[in-house]
Amino acid sequence: MTPDDILPLFTHPDGFRCARWGRPIVPIVFGVEEDTLQLVKGAIEAVVATAGHRMAEHDPELGANLMVFFVRDWADLAAVPDLHHLLPDPGALTGDVARLFRFDASGAITLGLLCLRMGGALADAPAEPLLLDQAARMMLTWAGDPVLVRDGVLRADIAALLRAAYDPILPARAEDASHALRLAART
Repeated sequence: MTPDDILPLFTHPDGFRCARWGRPIVPIVFGVEEDTLQLVKGAIEAVVATAGHRMAEHDPELGANLMVFFVRDWADLAAVPDLHHLLPDPGALTGDVARLFRFDASGAITLGLLCLRMGGALADAPAEPLLLDQAARMMLTWAGDPVLVRDGVLRADIAALLRAAYDPILPARAEDASHALRLAART
């Protein structure tokens, strides 16, 4: 990928921002059956391994730091105890997917919240590509809605970009567009 390919992937309305996880990922999944749970965790494990990052059994500060909620309707989130501490206004959610990140003082991702409304268009989506796509979207602060998965697999250039973004020499968060040059050099 060239810097010109990378730049729009992290250019948000308020400017360039590329942040990655700074600690091992500890996922917890709500609202699915056991067989689907294995698919979700498998997708997360595959993307984390592709990035060269780590997973753990327990986050010392939060317990779990990647929370994934599957609901039929956004109103179902109202039944989740204390969710308002993480997601101030669940009633304001629109669309089929909501993502929220929290960051530490260095700008690294410390908490990810992914909510999928399965009563909408996602209800008919094939599970494996959907889960792989959502797992990849939780690894970095992507701008917009880039195509990360094609034909059921993570695009090779996106996999290379994930590995580049998780290079330990690079900062966990960059807000200067020149970061696209560093990422491109590593892909």
